[in-house]
Amino acid sequence: MLDVMVVAMPFTGHVRPMLGLAEELAARGHTVRVHTGGAFAEAVRGSGAEHAAWHSAQDFDETDLAATFPRLVDRRGVRQMAVNVIDLFIGTAPGQSADLIAAWEDRPWDVLVADGLAFGARFAAEQVTAPWVSVGVVPPAWPSRDLPPPGLGLAPGRGSVGRARDAVLRGLGRLAVVPFERAYARARTAAGLGASGIPYPTVAYSRTLSLASGAPALTPPTRDLPPFLEFVGQLSSPGAGAAAQQALPAWWDDVVSAERPVVHVTQGTYNVDVRDLIRPTLDALAERDVLVVVGLAPDAEPPGPLPANARAARMIPYGPLLERTSVVVTNGGWGGVLAALGADVPLVVAGGDLDKPDIAARVARAGAGIDLRTGAPSPAQVDHAVGRVLHEPRFAREAARVGAELRGLGGTRRAVDLVEGLVAGA
Repeated sequence: MLDVMVVAMPFTGHVRPMLGLAEELAARGHTVRVHTGGAFAEAVRGSGAEHAAWHSAQDFDETDLAATFPRLVDRRGVRQMAVNVIDLFIGTAPGQSADLIAAWEDRPWDVLVADGLAFGARFAAEQVTAPWVSVGVVPPAWPSRDLPPPGLGLAPGRGSVGRARDAVLRGLGRLAVVPFERAYARARTAAGLGASGIPYPTVAYSRTLSLASGAPALTPPTRDLPPFLEFVGQLSSPGAGAAAQQALPAWWDDVVSAERPVVHVTQGTYNVDVRDLIRPTLDALAERDVLVVVGLAPDAEPPGPLPANARAARMIPYGPLLERTSVVVTNGGWGGVLAALGADVPLVVAGGDLDKPDIAARVARAGAGIDLRTGAPSPAQVDHAVGRVLHEPRFAREAARVGAELRGLGGTRRAVDLVEGLVAGA
């Protein structure tokens, strides 16, 4: 049996898939530790793993990032993304590395399985003898000569004009990453490391084995994907089987007996301002012959008065809900998008910032939904998009095609198979 260190940045959307891996590893008899923030200690122990706390790494509350990272106050869009990466993801890396090296010295692990955006895991991996496996909890964004730079939500250009546009954007993109490269170099120095020689945009990927959630169908065509990147489909959350048995909302029979389409709307767990997407969706669909099911984040404010055709809850059994859902309206969180497509449900995506515009573009390119090209759509935009998805069969057909590919890639179990195979062959 193996001793495994799992690492997750302390965001719900990062922790859930990493704890799914930890749970599967523990179920196979391996000893598992999970290095993540204190807010997730109970969830870690519930997965069958030991919690390895952030000590040197500065912990934070994902619902109030500005309290720990004050430069995030009033930042949105590209400016928010830049500060988020530099201050939070890169800035906490030296502390993460120190914590992990201390854990290694206390009890060496056989393999490090880490969220690719936990840069401290890469730093630690360079200082120990065990292999490192990176896990992509966001879409793979390997730089390519065939694509525009990630983060813009753009489809690959077509024809000579489109390819020229992408080439210009790639050049500008190389200038745009300079502040990140400098911050990353400073973090390496703080961790006691020299220059890595690896281009900054690719530091999130282990050259030994990099597990990518998602599927080729959701990845723009490129000649440049590396051979060490393995698509594994949807990574399940811990307790996925038990979650289907959780307490049902009092109105659940309305879903089960619905003779009209069910539309699920969610803003995930990071952006909890219901005015961005949930309220516009409720207003948009109030007069449509649909049942709207609102999934609220634990810290989200109630969306106000609900139309007669809407129901809302903070805890909804996702699997049974998606089995009965005709379309999901989402802010584009990767985990939620994969869950919907894994259940063959098409999407309407309002991707506003961070990686979400790219995710929305991937869904639209696959034909599995509509990209609203904004994170704060009007009710009219939502109504039009939902109407199209409900009445044009091609969206459901393409969602089912992507769903079949996701399921065929094996998910969490195959990911763990690959980790075990790596160590066995070392």
